Amino acid sequence: MPAAASAVVRPDTSRGSRGGLVPLLVIATAQLMLVLDDSIVNIALPSIQRELGVSAVHLPWVVNAYILAFGALLLLGGRIGDLWGRRRTLQVGITVFIIASLAGGLGQSTAMLVVARAVQGIGAAMTAPNALALIATTFSDRKTRDHALSLYGAMSGLGIVVGLLLGGVLTGTLGWRWVFFINVPIGLLVLLGSRTLVGTEPHTGRLGTVGAELGTSGMVAVVYAITRFGEEGFIDPLAWSLVAAGVVLLAAFTLTQSRNRSPLVPLSLFQDRNRSGAYLTMLLVAIGPMGTFYVITLYLQQVLQFSPLLTGISWLPFALGIVVGAGTAPSVLLRVGPRYIAALGALLSAAATFWLSRITVEANYWVDLAPAMFLLAVGFGSVAVTLTQAAVYRVDPDKAGIASALLNSAQQIGVALGLAVLAGIAATVSAAPPNMALSTGEGLVAGYGTAMAVATGLLLAAAALALTTLNARPATEEETPDPADALPETTR
Repeated sequence: MPAAASAVVRPDTSRGSRGGLVPLLVIATAQLMLVLDDSIVNIALPSIQRELGVSAVHLPWVVNAYILAFGALLLLGGRIGDLWGRRRTLQVGITVFIIASLAGGLGQSTAMLVVARAVQGIGAAMTAPNALALIATTFSDRKTRDHALSLYGAMSGLGIVVGLLLGGVLTGTLGWRWVFFINVPIGLLVLLGSRTLVGTEPHTGRLGTVGAELGTSGMVAVVYAITRFGEEGFIDPLAWSLVAAGVVLLAAFTLTQSRNRSPLVPLSLFQDRNRSGAYLTMLLVAIGPMGTFYVITLYLQQVLQFSPLLTGISWLPFALGIVVGAGTAPSVLLRVGPRYIAALGALLSAAATFWLSRITVEANYWVDLAPAMFLLAVGFGSVAVTLTQAAVYRVDPDKAGIASALLNSAQQIGVALGLAVLAGIAATVSAAPPNMALSTGEGLVAGYGTAMAVATGLLLAAAALALTTLNARPATEEETPDPADALPETTR
């Protein structure tokens, strides 16, 4: 420590001295708010369409604008956090999210609503990676940090269910505008509580304008292509053109990063096979459960004729499974290597999707659906916590934000892929000539069952990837970063 700093009163940064219930709730609530906005608007879409006169062509963009901005700008949000300071960036992101939510609730036209959703996505992209990175600097001891990571991972799946439940209740009682207004008080509480988070001083370095433009443009092209596939099918020429453009832009981005002294994404992060494996596994794992969530929600409403609210309630076993899976993973990870926990979790989810692939027109909820929903979530919850640890442990303090953003990007792109791929397969199979001759319910079930079979294959591939790339032994205390290393030099 420099002599000039020795006279400064330093905070107690001993193990276990920092952290607490309030910062834990702040980070968990921030992640919950961002994830539930992936689904809370879905149930309100019919009401929005009726009141604002939104055309069928533009209606999906009330959802897609958020996904596109969120997924495409996560890397930029993570890097900004590394340079500006993560707590400050999170606070700016939450503020942007609150203002955009208020604008969405007051929206009087399609354009205003879509723009508000896109701005929500910008705020989410600034918040999510920095909330994850702040766990390392806010919670000192390994056990508390693991529990915080567990809760963060649980919010990734739980938020989708809460979004459906809350969206159904608010739309049915107070009106669709409250699916936006509800974010305002929640966001203000998170903003107030964010003062308890232990942030870092800004690190030296530049954002890199060229790299930021190439990386962001490439991500926009890829995520937009995925949404196009979901809307127009897999023969859409514009979507394939966007894929090609995205590949070229991201290749150019990678080249500039390899030559840049202050890259947006330090390529050294990918030299760790464990971390690279975590990113790829998260991409595949997110495709399976999140695509399943979309398909089975359609099945509940279109085949079993469940109301929107009952559909949301029907996913409560999933919520319980997330709590069980994410809650038990940290203690197991102290004794068992992440390779085996992630692989087992992916296999559990694969077993669940295979179970769901056998649904019929007259399925019994308690026998054919609820157990599989629970099993799917247990697997996903345990995998999410394991991969979160693998991605953010043993990362230099000045790279924690971008390392977190890469994991968030993998998950968000996986969500978009899951929606596009599984929904596209279900629609294609249901419309095939043999199934068109069946009754409406039987034709739909044929498509949904095939989509679940594909999800099973993807999750099996995720299990194999985890087995071959993640570490076989548990991370030791020496391998986990000391949060004090990320504190400003003048306070150490």
